[in-house]
Amino acid sequence: MKRRNFLKIPALGGLAFMMRGIPIRAYAQSPLLNAVAKQTQANGRVLVLIQLNGGNDGINTIVPLDQYSALSAVRSNVLIDESKVLSLSGVQNTGMHPAMSAIRGMYNDGLVNIVQAVGYQQPNFSHFRSTDIWTTGSDADEYLTTGWMGRYLDTLYPDYPTNYPNADTPDPLAIQIGTGMSNMLQGPSINMGYAIANVNSFYNLVNNSVGATPNTAAGHELTFIRNIAQQSQGYTAVIQQATQSATNLGPYPSGNSLADQLKIVAQLIAGGLQTSIYVVSLTGFDTHANQVEGTGNTSGPHAALLKLVSDAVSAFFTDLKMQGNDQRVTAMTFSEFGRRIKSNNSGGTDHGTAAPLMVFGPNVNPRIIGHNPVISPQTTVEDNIPMQFDYRQVYASVLKDWFGVTPQAVSDILLHDYPTLPIFKGAIATEVQGSAIAVASDEMLSQNYPNPFSRNTTVSFNSKGGTVTLQVFDISGRLVKTVLEENYAPGRHEATIDRSGLAAGNYMYRLTNGSDQSTKKMIVID
Repeated sequence: MKRRNFLKIPALGGLAFMMRGIPIRAYAQSPLLNAVAKQTQANGRVLVLIQLNGGNDGINTIVPLDQYSALSAVRSNVLIDESKVLSLSGVQNTGMHPAMSAIRGMYNDGLVNIVQAVGYQQPNFSHFRSTDIWTTGSDADEYLTTGWMGRYLDTLYPDYPTNYPNADTPDPLAIQIGTGMSNMLQGPSINMGYAIANVNSFYNLVNNSVGATPNTAAGHELTFIRNIAQQSQGYTAVIQQATQSATNLGPYPSGNSLADQLKIVAQLIAGGLQTSIYVVSLTGFDTHANQVEGTGNTSGPHAALLKLVSDAVSAFFTDLKMQGNDQRVTAMTFSEFGRRIKSNNSGGTDHGTAAPLMVFGPNVNPRIIGHNPVISPQTTVEDNIPMQFDYRQVYASVLKDWFGVTPQAVSDILLHDYPTLPIFKGAIATEVQGSAIAVASDEMLSQNYPNPFSRNTTVSFNSKGGTVTLQVFDISGRLVKTVLEENYAPGRHEATIDRSGLAAGNYMYRLTNGSDQSTKKMIVID
């Protein structure tokens, strides 16, 4: 390969190297990063994204105890023994998997926010496609070539990678620990970073050692490529300096790959690195068979994974607090989808739809946003947890309320306007757009989900018995649709609002049951 041709290759994106035996990719800047570019210097805020690869079983993670009887009828071979489910302070009818005692302690200490049933419309059950949707910020039927971070980054740093790093931006703005290049950083014409394959050791870069290569033409070219990688990547020295400037203060569990990754993140933060985005991951959540073991289904592969997550996250925030950095950091789990309500005959659960998402840190609202899903004892293998919140509502909330991005910039990044959620302290959900505030199980009417919606949306409600009427009104107060008017037995029920006949815009829906009424806002989009 000619050297001049090598330098024209645009897809060498992020730098891969090793620290403590863990591959690390250092990315230059990224569009969630854009949210951070100026804000970081002002407040030093950090976001850690924790990817649970494979599709986490949300029902066994955040257990809907008020639906336990119905769940016993459809997933008895995997359902956690009710007596073993961990209770949450101030919360009725919802608990945690018994392997998550450390995160339960964090919740009780006010450090955990849980968002129920996060997903997207028309869910895709392919690991690869659904992951692509989450990382690009697309609709299910939309194929984007850019990442939701990359789109924003391109508008802020159109000349990247020329002249980066520099005196104003000496540190990488994103670091992914683990293998693979995330689609989140893909811009319109180039990935917003450098990726150099076959660099197996962090210390090779620090010592300007590129490793031995064969004394052949191909070997010489490989040596040249590796040298170019080192010369073109200016972040090695600052990462080395950060690791040498601080040590971890809190203990971390051994034999826990996620804890090993978070330990590096905490050390880099303590070492003064001004990186604002870290991505870590844990694999193994594709639990089609033998998901559980032991008495009460409390052990097994899924329990082991949840314990790894719980212990790692708790150790991480303990370390951050000892450093004095905990107020600067929030962390968030995500998985490409959940699992089915009904278990299979192999003692596992198949690919499903929506699942809970957890956000950690001292600046979150310690609460559960949304309500427990309503489960029918007649649930079939085809049935899924209905989505309550679009995953981009969580993204919008992080951008706006954690990083301080303007509403217009958030809309530009996510390609649509999405209501925010009250995930962070002081945050108020976007009321004019149909705020998705938490609905307690004893309230009359829930917020519709999804919201906004283009085809249909679901609401749940409590009936005290007798005639229930559900109607839709436009913003002028004119009745435009009667969804239902029939008798319902006392208890919790669900209804679907079909978009047919409704133009795009803001609407109100009102539930009437005897003398009781409750009204919420919703949005219809094209």
